[in-house]
Amino acid sequence: MPYDEKLANRIRERFASLDNVEEKEMMGGLTFMYNDKMCVGIIKDELMCRIDPALHDEAIEKRGCRTMDFTKRPMKGYVMIDETGMKSKKEFDYWIELSLEYNSKARASKKKKK
Repeated sequence: MPYDEKLANRIRERFASLDNVEEKEMMGGLTFMYNDKMCVGIIKDELMCRIDPALHDEAIEKRGCRTMDFTKRPMKGYVMIDETGMKSKKEFDYWIELSLEYNSKARASKKKKK
């Protein structure tokens, strides 16, 4: 499943100054891991952000934002932002900062044994 390469480049540019960033193709899109934890991603042409679950209800009130329900099950702390919610640099940066702020508190998923 293809993802929006322009959006991927916006994220790459924003993360360029950070250490320990890794890109992984998963969930049919592209995920950006920061400090070995899922931070943001792209599914088709939408930005997926992992945010503090305590801020979830407030976040989904913002334009272009909805709860991620990738598995047909709403996931609190994961939101999808469409183009209308990240047109400006200020809007885009808001979502990226929200994800980066939560990243320091987020738990890393368990590594699979090889």
